[in-house]
Amino acid sequence: MVREMDKTVTAVLLSAGLDSTVLTAREAQTSIVQPLYISTGLAWEKAELEALTTILDSPPLAHARPLVNLFFSVSDLYPPTHWAISGNPPDFDTPDEDVYLTGRNIILLSKAAIYCSQHGIERIALGSLAGNPFPDATPEFFHAIAYALSLALSTKIQIATPFASMHKPDVIRLGATLHVPLELTLSCMNPDGMHHCGQCSKCRERRDGFSNAGIEDLTKYAVLPPR
Repeated sequence: MVREMDKTVTAVLLSAGLDSTVLTAREAQTSIVQPLYISTGLAWEKAELEALTTILDSPPLAHARPLVNLFFSVSDLYPPTHWAISGNPPDFDTPDEDVYLTGRNIILLSKAAIYCSQHGIERIALGSLAGNPFPDATPEFFHAIAYALSLALSTKIQIATPFASMHKPDVIRLGATLHVPLELTLSCMNPDGMHHCGQCSKCRERRDGFSNAGIEDLTKYAVLPPR
């Protein structure tokens, strides 16, 4: 168990998904973890927050600080008909490039950085993976926004991406090694309660990740994915 007086505090952007949940467990081995959830008004957030109540009680994450839920509405940026607001996500085989939420990491990191500057936390970690096609998920972006936020807030802000060289199967294998309850994580754009829809591109990514990792997928799907 990590003693607060001896360890760095790291804020982790935690969404209940595979990447951020495994990242939280990994960070908890060496840091005091402050999990942050940023509510922006997207269709799946209620289910994610419900999943987090169970995830954060599991042994690999139980020593993290209580979850802090911050708010930053995007209702004036994405119209009500946008798939992320309406809950009608793109189809199963939709490429990742086509599910980009404009400026999402700018929103998440800016809100998190303001909170951290007010609570003496210098390090923010998020689970960005290798091959992420989005412009706000590049090393150049993370370096630039850390610099800009540090200037704007007059305090050091470090943005860490420990999984930047890893792919989804790597994260799943690491999660299994750390005894993370992967079946409790939620990475779906149209969940049916605590069940994954099985039909969105996030469910495809999840299903393929477990298959390529060689680890049994214990996820509960409302509809079994096509493959």
